[in-house]
Amino acid sequence: MAEALTREQVEHVALLARLALSDDELERTRHELTRILDHFAALEQLDTEDVEPTSHVIPMVNVFRPDEVGPSLPREELLRAGPDHSDEFFRVPRVVEQ
Repeated sequence: MAEALTREQVEHVALLARLALSDDELERTRHELTRILDHFAALEQLDTEDVEPTSHVIPMVNVFRPDEVGPSLPREELLRAGPDHSDEFFRVPRVVEQ
């Protein structure tokens, strides 16, 4: 069983996560995080010596289709459908402040 987290540790994690927790929420979170750590402590006890490392629990295959060139709409038609364009590009509002 993992050592119970202290209130100060939970306050530190809440600060890092930018969470404003009430006293009741701090205590509940302390209890819940301690239980999560207990589960990890139990997992550490398992013998995984003969278990092959995996990235997924089931075999995965690439589900993407091959990248093939196909017909597309003419550029001029696409540009007419947009709200604003300049030459052969769409114009969009600036979203990054300087």
